[in-house]
Amino acid sequence: MTKQTNKGWIGAVMASALFLAIAAMGSCGSDDPASPDPGGQDTIVQGDTTMIIDHACCDISLIPRQAIQDAIDALVIAYGHTSHGNQLIQGMNYLADFLGDDLYNHSLDGAGNTLELRDKAMPGDLGNPNWTQWEVETRSYLAGHPEVNVIIWSWCGEVSYATEENIDTYLSLMNGLENDYPEVSFVYMTGHLDGQPPGYTIHLRNQQIRDYCVANDKILYDFADIESYDPDGSYYADKRADDACNYDSDGDAYRESNWALDWQAAHPGEWYECDPDHTQHLNGNLKAYAAWWLWARLGGWDGTPE
Repeated sequence: MTKQTNKGWIGAVMASALFLAIAAMGSCGSDDPASPDPGGQDTIVQGDTTMIIDHACCDISLIPRQAIQDAIDALVIAYGHTSHGNQLIQGMNYLADFLGDDLYNHSLDGAGNTLELRDKAMPGDLGNPNWTQWEVETRSYLAGHPEVNVIIWSWCGEVSYATEENIDTYLSLMNGLENDYPEVSFVYMTGHLDGQPPGYTIHLRNQQIRDYCVANDKILYDFADIESYDPDGSYYADKRADDACNYDSDGDAYRESNWALDWQAAHPGEWYECDPDHTQHLNGNLKAYAAWWLWARLGGWDGTPE
């Protein structure tokens, strides 16, 4: 897919200022030395590298402009999700306006030098209407759209009550798709936080997904990890944090605080409104930053900061 480059780039100084607080989170890259050269046109698929997109991948100012353009040129993405998965889309919808840069726009068809992101291309989510229908929908969609080279699905609340066997089914079906479509990048995902304390189902099953992805060179968008940290690096998943960013600040088992609202109030001008489902604007911002890091990596960037 060839598209013409005709967008402007905001200055590096402006980008750094906009994301100064987020930069404290550090950079996110692959531990695999076999990653492609930055700026390359080859997309990354399973087996090339272990790719974990998490809270450390939320400084968008570190992504080279060429890596953004390479993603736009290379990727045709099909995304299946219900309400929680909409957080990525809502964050992305308003990002270009916040940055003052049209390069960060996306569309369903990739027109006008935009990222081709076919939102809700497939119905349901990873657990809706059951644990396996998403795989059927994926095969059906790929059969009719062979140009697609990235498949991403999100969960709704199913990981909160999933069994180890349920997650094994998910992982097995993903592996089967990878084997049958070796030129397609399949993005794994964790489930959103739900207020459970450490050691309970959501944390165990999410860790099961993470461990599998690390052990088998998979691509993971770690939804739960991204919403576990504020932009300054403070951690909340061990404080009964939920998907709305509420958490228990005093250890009494009641969520009386909200880290996103607190951060937004303390950092005017460093976040943008985006109306993500079930959560706060800042969480939608972070999901969008990490999504663009994912797209850039899939487009061939090796994760080396600009």
